[in-house]
Amino acid sequence: MRRKIPSNSALQAFEAAARHGSFARAAEELALTEGAVSRQIGRLEAFLGVALFERVGNRVRLAPNGTRYAVQVREILDRLERDSLYLMGQPIEGASIDIAAIPTFATRWLIPRLKRFQNKHPNITVHIAERMEPFILAGSGFDAAIHFEHPAWAGMHLHRLLEEVLVPVCSPALLADADANMSLNELPRLHRRQNPDAWQVYAQEAGIVLTNSAVGARYDLHSMLIEAALAGLGVALVPRLYIGAELEQGRLVAPWPDGKAITKNFCLVLPEPIELSEAPLQAFAKWILHEAQGSAAQCSL
Repeated sequence: MRRKIPSNSALQAFEAAARHGSFARAAEELALTEGAVSRQIGRLEAFLGVALFERVGNRVRLAPNGTRYAVQVREILDRLERDSLYLMGQPIEGASIDIAAIPTFATRWLIPRLKRFQNKHPNITVHIAERMEPFILAGSGFDAAIHFEHPAWAGMHLHRLLEEVLVPVCSPALLADADANMSLNELPRLHRRQNPDAWQVYAQEAGIVLTNSAVGARYDLHSMLIEAALAGLGVALVPRLYIGAELEQGRLVAPWPDGKAITKNFCLVLPEPIELSEAPLQAFAKWILHEAQGSAAQCSL
């Protein structure tokens, strides 16, 4: 059955006129005459059976129905443009995959290693987007996700990558005038907003006393905590797997034990078994599992 959808030219004319509040400015943007824009909108109103604009003399303004419809049309056209540009940007020869990942994992662990994947598979382009929360993978537009284990991934195929073990770290400058074993209770502590009880759990595990474990600045991302620690703002509980270079270079120090009780597992989430996945995704899955194995062995040294 034929869909009841207005013409693309009519929708573009309407969206531009609604955005500018003027047929003349819409015509200028679309390289049309004002009369052509008016006719396109007239055809659209006839097709829909409702008035989208109120005409007062030579001026126009959106009618209530037009205001609501303009928001919907703009979202649809924006999405269509993004999807079209995405396809236009695909390599002529080769393939691409879309991965959703926790942002700090992507910037601190995955992206620095992607050159090795690119060298092995030069014809596969990896697109990465951030997703903080679990989501329904089917129909999302993503081929896979890199996230924590979570009940929301029920029905998906999870492959464990790495364990997130938190460790207190700070700039050596913060300890310049103090003993390295200085009580954490006397130092400013930094928090991740999504894990407000981390310091309390760590204190109980380490057998130390924190007068008020909740005191201190809060940040959304581990990457922010790392930068704050580097800036000397306090002690941050961050995943050891993110700060190997900073510890090796001496830009951060970790004179306190790891928080073994505060751990999560990063997983590669696939909609089907690796063996049944399409070749580009299968290649990426095998590569990242191998990288994770090597990274875990290095962290255990």
